[in-house]
Amino acid sequence: MKLTVIIVSYKVKHYLDQCLRSVHEAIQGLEAEVIVVDNHSQDGSVEYLSTEFPWVNFIESNHNLGFARANNQAIRQSQGEFVLLLNPDTLVGEEVLRDAVQFMETHERCGSVGVRMLRTDGTDALESRRGIPTPMTSFYKMVGLCAHYPQSRVFGKYYMGYLPWDKPVQIEIISGAFCMLRRQALDEIGLLDEDFFMYGEDIDLSYRLLKGGWENWYLPLKILHYKGESTQKTNFRYVHVFYEAMFIFLRKHYGHLSWLLSLPIHLGIYCKATLALVSTLVEKMRYSMGFVSRNRNGEPHYRFDVAEENKEMCLRLIQRHGLSATFVAEELHSGQSAESLANAHTYYVYDLCKFTFREMLDHLAASRDEGQRIAVFNAARQTIITESEIIS
Repeated sequence: MKLTVIIVSYKVKHYLDQCLRSVHEAIQGLEAEVIVVDNHSQDGSVEYLSTEFPWVNFIESNHNLGFARANNQAIRQSQGEFVLLLNPDTLVGEEVLRDAVQFMETHERCGSVGVRMLRTDGTDALESRRGIPTPMTSFYKMVGLCAHYPQSRVFGKYYMGYLPWDKPVQIEIISGAFCMLRRQALDEIGLLDEDFFMYGEDIDLSYRLLKGGWENWYLPLKILHYKGESTQKTNFRYVHVFYEAMFIFLRKHYGHLSWLLSLPIHLGIYCKATLALVSTLVEKMRYSMGFVSRNRNGEPHYRFDVAEENKEMCLRLIQRHGLSATFVAEELHSGQSAESLANAHTYYVYDLCKFTFREMLDHLAASRDEGQRIAVFNAARQTIITESEIIS
């Protein structure tokens, strides 16, 4: 077996549906298996998908095992020479898996590969390339020096912003959203550390690969990290869970350092978590008092680029939900004045029947400056999927 694709899913059946459709196209020509671990979603995910994707091996957990433990469960059952850990909220281009496998086959010391992840507006996700979060690198990120000097080899090390986006380059940390691993390397360094429930396990694994003499590479192969854009980085729960993972990493790999060096990092983490909590409480208070609206930019507008045979189905969705919409070929819009469109959130709706996944990703990247976000129309499910909602 050449490749095993492992996807850990929790209450994201619609995103997983289209992810599996893209994976199905991407494994053509490869001897591959696909394993989905459902982390006790309790939303009918397995029933919803197992009939549509009989070639997928579904594992139903009785409890939410967390990301690391669920992946390890699947890795132990897998047979592939290479193992891909893939998020369910991603779409991969048809060539991505084949090209990544070919690269690893021709680079014998390559232990893992990451790719060029796109946000839903077509911009590059900084998490595609990262440096080891040493205490000083973490400190520069938390105090804002990384954001102010993104191309600095010192201050910008966390996201390695000085590296090119369009060339294969060695990096230090591979994102767990797309992490292709060599089984030989896993056999040598061990599986994911299950002390990490969510976040941080990819950092720890990448660091152990480097310490074991393996190389981590970034390849300019495009995928969409569908919901990465919608994660609320200032949300208190996110900050708490993410920085708790950073605590675990620092204790594990930098516990020998003086407390004088680690103290600023710990203080920065607590300050960031506190600010996130205060920000969340203030936002809720302002909203409850009617000072702000949850939707500052008005109702979104949808630009449909769909196959002719699917237009009637789309029109029914538009009418049922009162959507402001245009069809790209005709630019006939309904439900919103032209003046209000300037302030609206605009989604470009790609039809899975009309576009390949690579075409969608290439178009998304090329139109990143047009202010549009991606949405996908799935005729088989009669749904429109954005980074924040499912319309059916």
